[in-house]
Amino acid sequence: MTTIICRCEDLTEDEIVEAIEEGYTTLEELKRKLRLGMGPCQGRTCIPLVMRLLAKHTGVSHCEMEIPVTHPPVVPVSLGILASDDNEK
Repeated sequence: MTTIICRCEDLTEDEIVEAIEEGYTTLEELKRKLRLGMGPCQGRTCIPLVMRLLAKHTGVSHCEMEIPVTHPPVVPVSLGILASDDNEK
């Protein structure tokens, strides 16, 4: 049975462990390689799970891990504007 860790990017536990075994041993490296935490939830669900996997496979404590920086939109955009069919600016 395959366990999905990141639902936004459809990443499985096996894919993440494989990347860790290839030498990607920080959250930032995994984020850049697999797009981990870059979906709509911005890692709220998957980052804690991946931290556990990293601790298990690398021996690094959760306290020593740096959480990747998230980048919210520069200018807030309302959902009404995004959902609009109006092509005018």
